[in-house]
Amino acid sequence: MDAADHKALQREILLGLWKVHILHHAREGPVVGQWMLRELRSHGYDVSPGTLYPILHRMERLGWLISRQSGTAGTRSRRAFYATSKGEEVFRAVLEKLGELTGETGSRLGLPRKGARGKEEAERNAP
Repeated sequence: MDAADHKALQREILLGLWKVHILHHAREGPVVGQWMLRELRSHGYDVSPGTLYPILHRMERLGWLISRQSGTAGTRSRRAFYATSKGEEVFRAVLEKLGELTGETGSRLGLPRKGARGKEEAERNAP
């Protein structure tokens, strides 16, 4: 995959997964920006602070996260993000949809796809 395709993949598809990842960790405890950057990068996501911090703040405006500031350094002090009950609902809804998708597409293990018809069934039902 060339660099342009990789960047498009990150922005158009994987950005949503970054948010799911953030919600997952924010449900477990506080998420701090620098730690979250390292965590996302450890999973191969190409994310920068200039992308992550606006995502965290947007998720907070949506009511999915709440933050608490530590220290007295004003806007530059460390901010920890936690999932809200609304964030929990969003996370559960996403997991449900991911379950449907993985059930429909099968798995890397070659399991049959949920709802997929076998060749014989398709031939029987053909006009």
